[in-house]
Amino acid sequence: MSVDDLIDGWQRAWSGRGAREQTQFGDVCASGIQYEDPLCEAPLEGIDALTAHAERLWAGFPDVRLERTGDRLTGGRFVAAPCKVLGTHRTPLEGLPATNRFIVVHCVFYCELQHELLLRVRAFYDVYAAAVALGVLPARGTLGEKALLVLRGFGWRAQRG
Repeated sequence: MSVDDLIDGWQRAWSGRGAREQTQFGDVCASGIQYEDPLCEAPLEGIDALTAHAERLWAGFPDVRLERTGDRLTGGRFVAAPCKVLGTHRTPLEGLPATNRFIVVHCVFYCELQHELLLRVRAFYDVYAAAVALGVLPARGTLGEKALLVLRGFGWRAQRG
C-alpha cells in the first residue's frame, strides 16, 4: 500500500460512521497503534481506544470529515499529512451544548509506520482556534481575549507602534 493510500484510508476511517469504522481503522493501523491529539489526556493504545475516541467526535459532529490540504511528506518510516477537519457541532459534546456552528480546523498528522501500517500517530491542531470557531472562547486580539489574559494573570499586552 502506498503512503497516499494509507493516509487516504486513515482519513476515510475518521470520516466514516457505523459498524465499519473499526474495520477501516484496522485496515490502516497496526493492532498496537498509539494515537494522541490535544484532547487526549494520555496516548491512546489500540484500535478499540482509537475507535472510542473517534465515536466521541462523531457524536458531537455527525457530519465530520477529513480532507487533504497538501502534499504528504515522507521519509522512510515517517509521514506528515496535512488535512482539515470539517463538521457541524449538532449535538452536545462532553458537557458543551450544541452550537450548530460549522467549523474548519487545520491539522497535521505525524505518523510512524511499521509494515505499511500506522504504528504511532500524533495529531497537531489549534484547540484555541477550534474553541473560537465554536463560540466558546473569544477571538484573538479582542477585548474578550484581553479580559481572559488578565484573569489568568498575564496582564494587558503591550500595544506596539
